[in-house]
Amino acid sequence: MPEEIASLPTADLTLAIEAGDQSAINALAQEVHYADLAQIYQDTEEEKHGLILKSIGPEIASDVIVQLPDSMIEEALDHFSPSELKVLFRELTDDDRVDVLQDVGDEARQRYLGLLGPEDEELTRSLLRYEEDTAGGRMTTQFGRLFASMTVKEAIETLRRDQEITETLSRIFVVDSKGHLIGRVRLRDLAFNSWNTPIREIMKEVGPEQRALATTDQEEAANLLLKYDLIVLPVVDEFDHLLGIITHDDAMEILQEESTEDMEKLAGIAGETVEETYLQASVLTHFKRRFVWLFFLALLAIASGYVMMRFEGTLMKIFLLSLYLPMVVAAGGNTGGQASTMVIRAMSLGELTEGTSIRVIWKEFRLGMILGCTLGCSIAALTIFVLPAFQPELPSGVTFTRFGLTVAIALAAQITTSTVIGALLPLGARAIRLDPAVVAAPAITTVVDVSGMIIYFTIAQAILGL
Repeated sequence: MPEEIASLPTADLTLAIEAGDQSAINALAQEVHYADLAQIYQDTEEEKHGLILKSIGPEIASDVIVQLPDSMIEEALDHFSPSELKVLFRELTDDDRVDVLQDVGDEARQRYLGLLGPEDEELTRSLLRYEEDTAGGRMTTQFGRLFASMTVKEAIETLRRDQEITETLSRIFVVDSKGHLIGRVRLRDLAFNSWNTPIREIMKEVGPEQRALATTDQEEAANLLLKYDLIVLPVVDEFDHLLGIITHDDAMEILQEESTEDMEKLAGIAGETVEETYLQASVLTHFKRRFVWLFFLALLAIASGYVMMRFEGTLMKIFLLSLYLPMVVAAGGNTGGQASTMVIRAMSLGELTEGTSIRVIWKEFRLGMILGCTLGCSIAALTIFVLPAFQPELPSGVTFTRFGLTVAIALAAQITTSTVIGALLPLGARAIRLDPAVVAAPAITTVVDVSGMIIYFTIAQAILGL
């Protein structure tokens, strides 16, 4: 087994890099997938980066650089001469070229644009007009395009001429004489029809819901691909002129980025998503992204301590209340977190529109009532029938039945309230144009901790006569 592992091209490439053997690096890089090569580059000491890039040359490096984290791209490009950069940028597809240029500084971007040919520069500048996280910023203009007035023979001749500069021919789009998107055809549609068949007769219309404006958010565009089971998504301007396409692999990358961002926000991690791996990101980077939320939540937690101080007398009269306090508070945090997660997920999938907020609250209220009453009755049964076996002290006039009823009512109220709060917070965030995922689970937990203590002690005072 060790011999087999050592014979893998990636392992041999790592050894060649350590030995500084440029010819071996170049030869082995031909056998390694560019994604694996990019990972090796990231895992290698920074001092060796120049050696790797010089050894593989600008042609292979063009595929590798696209796979690197944003923060490493400009550093990688600095290892090449202007003539090598011209080759590298020429090898990139238009969407990858734009992605790379969006990740470098303004000064470097202008310098790199000056290395492009006139046509590539004009196209790249037009794509750079769109924000990086929009459909226009993620689209490619290298796709199959036919005119509705063509015949099958003319279409095949056009595609044969453009095949080298076309990223995908799995779906070919049809436009009218003014460039408006009107339909799509497949290669097999062309293959199984006679040469004189008009394209207009065999194309399928592309509905308005199966296209995206260039200014559409990238996540919304990716979800359109998923919703309508598309391989590629056409991108148009406000006049329905076909500008480009988003491919399924781009959509997968977008959804991965968006899900990572949402997960980090739910965990209370601030700032932009870091593309470096966990081990590559510095301790200072992790510190900056985590400290802000931790500090904010620590301040909020002081409110919990204040509530405890206000109800100190109640606790002193029946100290047994402290046994159930963590359970009541935690149950609220858990159910609130569940509700917020479900609502945020439904929002991200486009299942909730602005007019559905009342239905969401009503649904979560009923669910909270059912969960709270069920859990409350279960805990009450344990309190009434099991707790007496441990012989805890209760003040005179307070029975285990009465005490169990108190806990059950408090628990039901806490779970119901927390479930509604968990749904309300992301809905409220959306209403004021904030990212719902910013309302993170830790924040919800802190909020319902305070409300849970108030509910618990208030109900205890009322029922137990404290």
